Amino acid sequence: MNQQRIVVIGPKLRHEVFGDEDALGKTVRIAGTQFRVVGLLEPKGQAMGIDLDDIAIIPVATGLKLFNQSGLFRIMVQARDVPSIPRAIEQVKAVLIDRHREEDFTVITQDAMIKSFRSIIDALTVALAGIAAISLAVAGIGIMNVMLVSVSERVTEVGLLKALGGRRRQITLLFLAEAVFLSGIGAAAGLLAGIAMAGVAGRIFPAFPLEPSGVWIGIVMTLSLAIGGTFGLMPARRAARLPAAEALRGKR
Repeated sequence: MNQQRIVVIGPKLRHEVFGDEDALGKTVRIAGTQFRVVGLLEPKGQAMGIDLDDIAIIPVATGLKLFNQSGLFRIMVQARDVPSIPRAIEQVKAVLIDRHREEDFTVITQDAMIKSFRSIIDALTVALAGIAAISLAVAGIGIMNVMLVSVSERVTEVGLLKALGGRRRQITLLFLAEAVFLSGIGAAAGLLAGIAMAGVAGRIFPAFPLEPSGVWIGIVMTLSLAIGGTFGLMPARRAARLPAAEALRGKR
């Protein structure tokens, strides 16, 4: 096999090694071996977690010899455009079957990989949604217990409000607003913690862009307020139904 020591490098690698100088014709060391730069790649960004701007491409025979390998584990093929993909798959299969004398390989398209990742993400989303539902239920029960304790400790206050002409609806709304306020504070604290964690994770794993969604933030906040209002309704009604005379005497 012809083991040429030539290389094509990405723009980020070119800038790191050669700076602003012209890299064509110069040499770069890969795994202790000198290679002559014969080509430069256009900026392509990242794909599937791989930085395509920070790669070096060398001949297959040279790479097998350099890294002491007897064969290739994976071959990446790029079609001219989307309509050409089925034809390219058939041609790749034909070449490999002709060389291997059998179909002992698997052809995976980018669409298939994306579908696999999407199915995994959907499963994780369902699992996280279940955990979130349980967490919301537990938080709602916690808010209800806090409000029940608050009502029992403020019986005299409720009696005074009724003696001053406060109506059941007004007292209900008062305690209901308190429950919604508590759930809103909890939701805001959780969102701030989640945004901070996403920022830290984005710095640790820059290949995976993690950006908070304003739509989901609004949905979470609305759902949290609704949970607070739902679970706070029963304590609020209990406070509104307290008889004024007994409440003034501190009877629950």
